[in-house]
Amino acid sequence: MYFRPLGSTGILISELGFGTWGIGHGMWGKTDDQESIHALQTAINAGVNFIDTALIYGDDLNHHSEKLIGQCLKSLPKERKVYVATKIYPLNSQWPALPHIPIEEVFPKEWIYEAVETSLRNLGVQSIDLMQFHVWQDSFAEDQEWQDAVRDLTKQGKVKHWGISVNDYEPTNCVETLQTGLISTIQFIFNIFHQKPIQELLPFAKEHNIGLIARVPLDEGGLTGTMTPTTQLTDWRKYYFRDQRLIQLQQRVEAIRTRMPAEIETMTELALRWVISHPEVSTVIPGMRTQKHVLENVKAIEKGILPPHLMKELSKHAWERNFYW
Repeated sequence: MYFRPLGSTGILISELGFGTWGIGHGMWGKTDDQESIHALQTAINAGVNFIDTALIYGDDLNHHSEKLIGQCLKSLPKERKVYVATKIYPLNSQWPALPHIPIEEVFPKEWIYEAVETSLRNLGVQSIDLMQFHVWQDSFAEDQEWQDAVRDLTKQGKVKHWGISVNDYEPTNCVETLQTGLISTIQFIFNIFHQKPIQELLPFAKEHNIGLIARVPLDEGGLTGTMTPTTQLTDWRKYYFRDQRLIQLQQRVEAIRTRMPAEIETMTELALRWVISHPEVSTVIPGMRTQKHVLENVKAIEKGILPPHLMKELSKHAWERNFYW
């Protein structure tokens, strides 16, 4: 496993991180907790030292994902350092954050404090390595109350670093906020289909030493190459892949597959390696619910970046769309 700097934090994190939305018993359906913990342990043993979670990952707001991670952390030897990033969800439960809604309804100061304390308890730690705002609007940038909360919680040692998980498909909806100097990382959607961050966010992050955490590298499973027009989805993705999207998806995946070199074993490998082939990216965090997922993803990442000629070819396969349109 190779490691990269997480922006200016001074932390070196594994190129492969562990995305934990799927183990929270929420919108992805039920999973086996023992299998989830086993997957986490397998990843850590393979060198993965970055886990991404969120306070809201769980059914009925029971914080299940954070609690499972807390169980896993307790079992680790003291010399094994694993960095955990979590998120404060919007108090108004509105995704994405809308331009006309003030920050007082989304991240009021008292909610920031409460969320941090809750995550500390769930994870069983004294300090959170990276706390992220789960949605954002750049119009929040100048508000003093969130800034005061961030400074105070950092001074208290309860949070080491702060980040933003930007709204889906709005990769630059954070640039003004980064000018405050309070935000060290940005989490954003990035995959072969969604290449928009290459235009502005990646160059900006490189210039300003911002850590980049790439989420949804497999396009919610679309880039695994396993979905067909007859795939029956029972989780939230039945809305994401609605109407004719599964037909369109198959056509686009096959177009990519025909250009895939023989030495690349799976579409998943191609998709993950495409993300880390951008040096600005600190880590990629596919969701992993089983040991099988972990081992496949570790194997793919350890093969390293893709050759320039293949990256050039894949640049032609962008397919920008989102959950909403």
